Amino acid sequence: MANEPTPVSELGYEAARDELIEVVSTLERGGLSLDDSLALWERGEALAKRCDEQLAGARRRVEDTLAGAAEQD
Repeated sequence: MANEPTPVSELGYEAARDELIEVVSTLERGGLSLDDSLALWERGEALAKRCDEQLAGARRRVEDTLAGAAEQD
């Protein structure tokens, strides 16, 4: 289907963050059925987790780089 959302696991940080902002905005506006709200909430949870994973990975890379630089000194 053309309207299938991109799997969360394939999203980079910025794309996941931007979609998460949209999910929150949509949920705040309301007007969705309970099933649609729950599905959107679950997508938002997955997006938030993806953002956390991406940030943790970036943090590890920075720490590894700093540790490597300290070892060379």
